[in-house]
Amino acid sequence: MEAVLEVYQRPEDVRFPVVAMDERPVQLLADLRSPIPVKPGRIARIDYEYKRIGSVSAFLFTAPFQGWRRVSVRERRTAIDWAEEVKHLLDEVYPDAERVTVVCDNLNTHRLTSLYKAFPAEEALGLASRLEIVYTPKHGSWLNIAEIELSVFSRQCLNRRIPDIETLRSEAEAWQTYRNQTANRVDWRFTTQDARIKLKRLYPQTQH
Repeated sequence: MEAVLEVYQRPEDVRFPVVAMDERPVQLLADLRSPIPVKPGRIARIDYEYKRIGSVSAFLFTAPFQGWRRVSVRERRTAIDWAEEVKHLLDEVYPDAERVTVVCDNLNTHRLTSLYKAFPAEEALGLASRLEIVYTPKHGSWLNIAEIELSVFSRQCLNRRIPDIETLRSEAEAWQTYRNQTANRVDWRFTTQDARIKLKRLYPQTQH
């Protein structure tokens, strides 16, 4: 826990940006009957029956203290998918950064070894040398700011039936564009000192 909190307390430095990431499955659903659109004096109507099309995965990366986020929708959430997202982060979003710190959960695909599954060893080593991964503790996913952002994405973008991956990608891109233009930076105030006071029951007890 303190490792994550320490990352959040680092001074801003464009050479060493801090990014949080999270991911979630998304169920694609299609209407069996055409919805009745809204019109004056009548709300929109949607039939309760629907068809399951399959599921895809949404990867969300956010630089919370700069007010930036990006959502990428993929057909799967394998180690290679994660590695390709990290490569995009390093090469396209932060090409001039010396090292990017990524806060994420302990999912088995969130490993440096995933880079070696996706890319030749020399390229994987180059990416790994610019990447620092800081894991949230077990049962401590609330420390991941990306989880908060992913919750906002789910409420604002996934609160309706989306039938195919192309539509979802278009919706996600529109959401991130709007959110990047309007959302404020995160003001994270829970510090290591706060944790040692409020969560002292979680710390090991020592005898003097």
